[in-house]
Amino acid sequence: MRWGGIFDVDDLRRQLRELNDRTTAEGFWDDPEHAQSMLRERAGVEDQITTFDKLRSSVTDSGELLEMAVAEGDESMIEDVGAQIPDLERGIRTMEVARMLSGAEDRSDAIVTIHPGTGGLDAQDWAAMLMRMYLRWCERKGFKTEIIDQQNDEAGIKEVSFMVRGPYAYGFLRAEGGVHRLIRISPFDANARRQTAFAAVFVVPDLDEGKTDIVIKPEDLEVDTFRSGGKGGQHVNKTESAIRITHIPTGIIVKCQAERSQHKNRASAMKMMLGLLYERRRQEREADFEKTYASDKMENGFGSQIRTYTMAPYRLVKDERTELKVSNIDGVLDGDLDDFIESYLLWSANRKAQRQAGGAGTNATP
Repeated sequence: MRWGGIFDVDDLRRQLRELNDRTTAEGFWDDPEHAQSMLRERAGVEDQITTFDKLRSSVTDSGELLEMAVAEGDESMIEDVGAQIPDLERGIRTMEVARMLSGAEDRSDAIVTIHPGTGGLDAQDWAAMLMRMYLRWCERKGFKTEIIDQQNDEAGIKEVSFMVRGPYAYGFLRAEGGVHRLIRISPFDANARRQTAFAAVFVVPDLDEGKTDIVIKPEDLEVDTFRSGGKGGQHVNKTESAIRITHIPTGIIVKCQAERSQHKNRASAMKMMLGLLYERRRQEREADFEKTYASDKMENGFGSQIRTYTMAPYRLVKDERTELKVSNIDGVLDGDLDDFIESYLLWSANRKAQRQAGGAGTNATP
């Protein structure tokens, strides 16, 4: 088996050597934020190489044991080797998914924003449920999270943005960008009728300005400050520390009020803006931008969903893009998202390959 040809581990080792040279260079810590980003990138590459080496060693050892067992006619050993196959298959699948995360920004941290859509109180509650789902998924992966902006309302949230830090956070979570639909018996309906609610999930990479060619001109920005919300009493913010930034050419708007420092809120808002502009350009290149982002808002209602979560009259989660169906909706809402993310990455890679094979003048579909 030509492992290097499949996973291009030689390129990973080259990347690691380059990152080691950069992290040991003089002046590396002059920009602490960039240095931390570089160290996270190096840790991600190291983890991928370690996983590859362990997997290759396990496959080699299993192959040698199987040859020995067959030669000696040892049925017990053959069964033992056979029992290891599912774990090896899962390991190979993990590496295959990692291979697909080869985009320029896939290793980046991610910024996730959730907006409730059509559905009133149910939509606000649904947005809060999605937030919990993603935070639980991050916990399972060992990723760190940080709330950037959160606006609560009567039944849930009006809007929330949070940072996700971990290897390939954006590469994984970009699979979740889109409109999510919930069908259930509404806890807010006195007649216990079935209701449908929608929420839009936006996922953008956390980019360093020096690592992208996207340029944000100061004259293209409209910056407003306002007092951020609080719990009352001593928690009320008496200064205008919250930030709202509008990118005039595109109409994209970002807000941040998590910090009491206007400077920190502005820095977080600019990261969100940079990520949204990057995502806008990426999706424009795929000819999907008008469908997914329109005036910085998705068409957050019927017919636009990427995934449907049905709790009544039956229990099922279905991804509308990949056709993957999972009946354990409680597990999914508790953060068990890997099957959906992996199937999307495979589907997306196949779609990209079909487009490339079809040529620039064709409209290949998955």
